[in-house]
Amino acid sequence: MPERNLFMKGVLSWVGGKTDVVEYARAERVAGDSKFNGWKLWNLALEGITSFSTFPLRIWTYIGLFIAGMSFLYGAWMIIDKLIFGNNVPGYPSLLVSVLFLGGVQLIGIGILGEY
Repeated sequence: MPERNLFMKGVLSWVGGKTDVVEYARAERVAGDSKFNGWKLWNLALEGITSFSTFPLRIWTYIGLFIAGMSFLYGAWMIIDKLIFGNNVPGYPSLLVSVLFLGGVQLIGIGILGEY
């Protein structure tokens, strides 16, 4: 694999095969304290999540569906409110609905493209 930051735990589990736990007593580190801090651990976790999972992309797809659906319903409510009840709708909510709807559609598209 030509990746620069190869996530070895994911690669080894991806290959398959039977795994087992081997317990051992770890000797004290010869080279002093480890330089692997919390920030590097966070980056390793993100690398593991994004390298071998489409779960984050699906979450953003569902968030996009939710945002687009809710903005569509709110836009439909504004139209019904104007046509049936005759209430005047100012320009700001209609602008907000269009921006939220297009943002939701973009999130859906990004999620779908990312899964491929």
